Amino acid sequence: KPAISRDHHRLCVVSLMIWLRISLSHTALLLAMIGLVITTELLNTSIEWLVAKLHPEWDPKIGDVLDVAAAAVLIAAITAVAVGLLILGPPLWTVIESMVSKSGR
Repeated sequence: KPAISRDHHRLCVVSLMIWLRISLSHTALLLAMIGLVITTELLNTSIEWLVAKLHPEWDPKIGDVLDVAAAAVLIAAITAVAVGLLILGPPLWTVIESMVSKSGR
């Protein structure tokens, strides 16, 4: 799927950053991770389009190139999720604990 179809995930991250009042440095890091994922998605898509235009018939070596480009997107996405969990996880957990303790009174 094109990068534009996953905007709702990015909107959720930005909303959490605002709601949890994440520091400026952590905000910059999260935005950089979002940018990294978008960039790798766009590069992967452009490689796929270029291959489809220049070499429409299947070739195992070209398949390997496409696999490597897709793997780059996967690695960027996994890294972004890990960074997001490290930054957003603790403050989100604190908010959840606070809400649970208030509801138990």
